[in-house]
Amino acid sequence: MFRNDLLKSKRVLVTGGGTGIGLSIGRRLLSLGAELMICGRREEVLAATAKSLADETGGKVFYKPCDIRDAAQVDTLLDWAFADGPLDILVNNAAGNFISRSEDLSPRAVDAVLNIVLHGTSYVTLGCGRRWLAAGHKANVLSIITTYAWTGSAYVVPSAMAKAGVLALTRSLAVEWGGRGIRLNAIAPGPFPTAGAWERLVPKPELAQAFIDQNPLQRAGDHAELANLAAFMVADENGYMNGECVTLDGGEWLAGAGQFNFIGALMSDDDWNALKPKKK
Repeated sequence: MFRNDLLKSKRVLVTGGGTGIGLSIGRRLLSLGAELMICGRREEVLAATAKSLADETGGKVFYKPCDIRDAAQVDTLLDWAFADGPLDILVNNAAGNFISRSEDLSPRAVDAVLNIVLHGTSYVTLGCGRRWLAAGHKANVLSIITTYAWTGSAYVVPSAMAKAGVLALTRSLAVEWGGRGIRLNAIAPGPFPTAGAWERLVPKPELAQAFIDQNPLQRAGDHAELANLAAFMVADENGYMNGECVTLDGGEWLAGAGQFNFIGALMSDDDWNALKPKKK
């Protein structure tokens, strides 16, 4: 459905691009001609992903380790990313999440999510924006949020808080920067299973099945569907979309607001206790 050169010569940075949704989006943008940069905390994962994608597509893939919770590291990352010319597209994908009864959350647990999702996304977005505005360069930002950014959801409260903040950031800057050539939009995916993260969020088979059963389409999302939407939203041909959040969840949130609300009836005290960090 897309021209192979849709994103030719576009310089793209995907945070959390070594695995999961970030990897899927990066692969699709690369296949459409983009020059891809990925960042994340684990250098060995980034290196393996960059080599795999380059071998698969023949495209240019670069990587740099960065913990986006650290504003100084973000500044170093962006100096690197802009060294040979400005970025054209930023995809804010890096995230952290886990399920927990909210009364069990420690301050460190709350910070673990907020520091990545809200603070880290803000550091990268604002850092790119300052550079774009100073150079008068047109660009766009796509952030991956979630439907419970506006509905809220039990058992993932720090994530709901953080994603709501990213949605507010998107809409606010779309107005402030839109007239200066910078578009900001977001995608709110429903369940798109990924290795690692999915196991933390859905630790029991019954929970995974419940996600399927409650979805009007009776299935989880396919990564290709999300990656194609991302490609459409960052393309210049979609240049009038600004400040928008597109839901891609099969109608899940309409069927029952609060993605994790249902799990309270399926998790015993033993199940919750098993998820708590073990004391050393």
